[in-house]
Amino acid sequence: MSITSLGSDKLYRASELNGLPEDCKSTKNLTPLDEIVGQERAQKAVEFAMSIKEKGYNIYAIGRNGLGKRTMVLRYLNRHDPNGNGHPLYDWCYVANFDEPRSPRILTLPAGHGQAFKKDIEKLMTRLVKALPMAFDNEMYFSRSETLKNQLAEKQQGALLSLTKEAQEKSVSLSVTPAGDYQLVALNGEQPHTEESFAQLTAEQQKAFETVINDLEYKLRGIVRELTEYEEEFSDKIQKLNEEVALDVVTHFIKPLLEKYKPLPDVKKYLKAMQADILDNLEIFLEESEEQVALAYAALDKKMPRRYQINVLVNQGEEQFPIVVEESPNYHSIFGYVENATFKGTVFTDFSLIRAGSLHRANGGVLLMDAVKVLERPYVWDGLKRALRSRKLSVSSLEKEVTLSGTISLDPEPIPLNVKIILFGDYQTYQLLQHYDPEFSELFRVTADFEDEMQRTDESEAQYAKFISSIVNDNNMLHCDRKAIARIIEYSSRQADDQNKLSLHSADIANLLRESNYVAKSSNATMIRATHVEQALQSQEKRVSRLKDHVMQTFTNGTTLIDTYGEVVGQINGLSVISTSDYQFGAPNRITATTAYGAGGVFDIERSVDLGGRIHSKGVMILSAYLASMFGRENRIPLTTHITFEQSYGGVDGDSASMAELCAIVSAFSQVPLRQGVAITGSMNQFGAAQPIGGVNQKIEGFFDVCSIKGRESGQGVIIPASNVHNLMLRKDIVEAVERGEFHIWAISHVKEAISILTGQPAGEMALDGSYPVDSVLGQAQLKLNALRR
Repeated sequence: MSITSLGSDKLYRASELNGLPEDCKSTKNLTPLDEIVGQERAQKAVEFAMSIKEKGYNIYAIGRNGLGKRTMVLRYLNRHDPNGNGHPLYDWCYVANFDEPRSPRILTLPAGHGQAFKKDIEKLMTRLVKALPMAFDNEMYFSRSETLKNQLAEKQQGALLSLTKEAQEKSVSLSVTPAGDYQLVALNGEQPHTEESFAQLTAEQQKAFETVINDLEYKLRGIVRELTEYEEEFSDKIQKLNEEVALDVVTHFIKPLLEKYKPLPDVKKYLKAMQADILDNLEIFLEESEEQVALAYAALDKKMPRRYQINVLVNQGEEQFPIVVEESPNYHSIFGYVENATFKGTVFTDFSLIRAGSLHRANGGVLLMDAVKVLERPYVWDGLKRALRSRKLSVSSLEKEVTLSGTISLDPEPIPLNVKIILFGDYQTYQLLQHYDPEFSELFRVTADFEDEMQRTDESEAQYAKFISSIVNDNNMLHCDRKAIARIIEYSSRQADDQNKLSLHSADIANLLRESNYVAKSSNATMIRATHVEQALQSQEKRVSRLKDHVMQTFTNGTTLIDTYGEVVGQINGLSVISTSDYQFGAPNRITATTAYGAGGVFDIERSVDLGGRIHSKGVMILSAYLASMFGRENRIPLTTHITFEQSYGGVDGDSASMAELCAIVSAFSQVPLRQGVAITGSMNQFGAAQPIGGVNQKIEGFFDVCSIKGRESGQGVIIPASNVHNLMLRKDIVEAVERGEFHIWAISHVKEAISILTGQPAGEMALDGSYPVDSVLGQAQLKLNALRR
């Protein structure tokens, strides 16, 4: 049976750019895309979530790094104003709660008014600091306060005068000590009695004095109470006078603000509360107590009393939809925090030291974060869920969250939260959250699933060309000519491992363009050409191919044994892919099979020594089942087969060598040799049908390179499953070798076709009686098995 190898036109799909006009010579003639190409599904999901204002419609954007998830979302948000439905934006300010200092109040102002209000209050305070002391430092105030003092003095004198006269009539003196106490002393004529003179009085006289003094003291105590009441009444009158004077000043300055902020009831209410508080705390402005005033003015910025500052937590500026990207989502950066200040060795805090987090800044808009970073930081995920559930944002200290101690701290009023959260993450993180956190699906109801690749058509190539143009324009690069655009599209198809698809890994394309731009500029070119793209690709390859060079060196010096010409029984070249973190390459492996008289089992040496993975073991079991269906329908196969990957000292996994292993076993059974210049890759099912495998381009290239090292001959080539033909995007040198007939690639649908190619003989078809033609490979194997059975 003759099987024709693939023509060179099947090995690489060149980009003709049929979707672009003929006169389009470079990216200069293309309109850059303002969206990410090929992500319509994800974009629809974002549009849907942004249009729903109800709780829980937050977004989890799934896709591996480099797909342009964040770029797409940011471009969409910047291009389409999601606030088009007129949802109002606010400035958020914290102000003092004069009734409860530990619980600062929140003031809501229209967007852009927060800083204006802060400046208005600062101006008001600047005026009051000057005007209030002046109001108490003028003749009118002095005159009114002096009148009140005189009235007090008259009342005090009047109350004491009658008692003083009565005391004098009874020979007793009423005087005031230096300490300010009142004293009643018995008189000896005009002079107070001394102890000696008082002792010379008769007992009746002494007793009479004591009785009089006791009676006067009783009356004096009543008068002292009256004097205290007079002083309290005077203090009240002075306080009232001060309030009247201060009220005139404060009202004069605050009245325009009350008028200005009349449409904002909360602000108006705060201004009235502030007015009342100023009247209660006039000493701050009048500097009556230096220590108290010093603490009141212990400001970090301007010289004004701290309790009247306006802490503008969020200033939206213009009414622009807030879009915040949080690169470092720790607890404080998201939820805000309260700073401490030090004054004369004392640590203190107040509402003016509350600082905003990214949730505050994104309130009314969107907050974008990396899911893994959010989950890595302690307490952030729980805090985020709590805020989204309650739709309130509380500034609580992390210490309060993590300790049981009741440390004294501020308890600010929570801010109403209206925000969309967009988390970017991979599929594994998404599955973990779905599985372990029941609240996740309630809070993140929209999944934006980003595609890895898109269909390759003339239209999509034209879109991709515009996408390339957008990267060039965004990064101010040299423009790409038509051939360079085509080469980048072909590279994208190679990255997708499919002739009919394009990779959407935009980071790879952007990196290639940057490097091509560097090459072009280094050669003083005015435009990026296909040769510059090729040089950039070769440089990339050179940087990451150290391991490949090392492996190929082992073939050159004979360390790794391989034959690429001649024929050998039970020996075949399989193909494998070796991967590093950022590079993949193919290399051939010698697979051998030996037989011995036995019970008919296939002994997988790799599995026996725990070097074979589960998928590889499954492949061996499948080929064993196919072998049994070919040769053991009526009698047990009298041979035990041992198969192994020669010189394989690491793990072996995957089933892409199962066809190669079967061919080696059939060769060992029939003693028909296999061509060593032909390598094979592909898995098979229990009926022998060839199944597709991954890394087909790298595998073919790896064998081609080894053939070049060991010596080329015209019959060399690779057998692949027919279902892998659409994956072929091979190197140019291989395509040219195939075109010249120096290398061959056969696409097969059944393992029997591989046996025919490798042996140069027909594999053989089973007759109704279960026999194979004598002149076929399977027929010769059957003859030998039957001989052993006899």
